[in-house]
Amino acid sequence: MTKYKVTKAVFPVAGLGTRFLPATKSIPKEIMTLVDRPLIQYAIDEARAAGITEFIFVTSRGKSALEDYFDHAPIIEAELKAKNKKDLLEVLKATDMESGAIAYVRQQKALGLGHAVWCARRLVGDEPFAVLLPDDVIAAEKPCLQQMVETYEETGGNMVAAMEVSPAKASSYGVLDIKDDMGTLVSVKGMVEKPKAEEAPSNLAVIGRYILSPTVLDNLNRMKQGAGGEIQLTDAIADEITAGNPVYGFRFRGQRYDCGSKAGFLQATVAFGLARSDLAEEFSDYLHHMIAQQKAAQ
Repeated sequence: MTKYKVTKAVFPVAGLGTRFLPATKSIPKEIMTLVDRPLIQYAIDEARAAGITEFIFVTSRGKSALEDYFDHAPIIEAELKAKNKKDLLEVLKATDMESGAIAYVRQQKALGLGHAVWCARRLVGDEPFAVLLPDDVIAAEKPCLQQMVETYEETGGNMVAAMEVSPAKASSYGVLDIKDDMGTLVSVKGMVEKPKAEEAPSNLAVIGRYILSPTVLDNLNRMKQGAGGEIQLTDAIADEITAGNPVYGFRFRGQRYDCGSKAGFLQATVAFGLARSDLAEEFSDYLHHMIAQQKAAQ
C-alpha cells in the first residue's frame, strides 16, 4: 500500500453558529474565545503539531473575520514593541500565518459536512488529507491529530477519531460498526450516521478528526444524500469499506469538549481555565466560592 505524508488539512468553518446567537450575528463561531484564544486557533495549533503545512478553510459569507485573524496586525505589533511587551508580541506572532499557507474556498450552499469537504477537492488534490472540526476541542498531552498521524504512518487507509458515548447520545454522532477491536485501534466494517439508540452498532462514536484518502472525495462527488437530507462525510467514508479499502477508528488519548454547544463551551472554559498556571488559583477559589454559595442557598 502506498502511503503519503499528511501535510494538508481541511477546516469546515462555513456553519452559521445559530446555537450561539446573538453573538454569532456579528462574529464567526470559530472566533469565539476559549479563555484567550479563539476556537480556530486551537485547531490550527493541533494541526501544526501534527506536521500540517497547508491549511484549507471552507468558509461562507460573513466569515471574513477568520481571514483577518490570521493576518499580520502591524498597528498592534508597533504598539507592543513601543511598550517593550515582548511576551505579548510572541503570543501575537503565533497567530500569524505566512502568505500562501492558508487557502479559502466558499461553500455556497449548506448541504452538509460531506459537501463542505468536497468543496476543497481541487486544493486537496490526489493525496491524503486531514479534516478538523474546530467545534471539537481536545485537551491532550500529545495533540489528537498528532497521535493519529503517527498511527496512520503505520496503517495507511482512512482513520477517524472515536470515543465511547452513552446509547442515549449515539443519535447525535456517526457510529462505528466494529470488525476487530485492537484496543487503541479498531478495524471498521461499517458506519452509521446518527442511528436511533436501539439501532446503534456500537457505542464508539466518530468525533471531529479525520485522516482520509483522496478517494473519499470521489465518493462525495456522487452527491448522495444521507441523514437529514445532507451529504454526509460518514457515508463517503463508509463507501471506502464497501470498496475494500481499510477504515480504522482511533481511540485518542485526551478529553474532548463539544464547543458547538453552550454547555460544552462552558465546560471547556472551566477545564482550560483551571489548566492555566496564571489563572488556576484565582479561578479555582472563585468556583469553590460559587459552589459553597449554591449549597448554602439550598
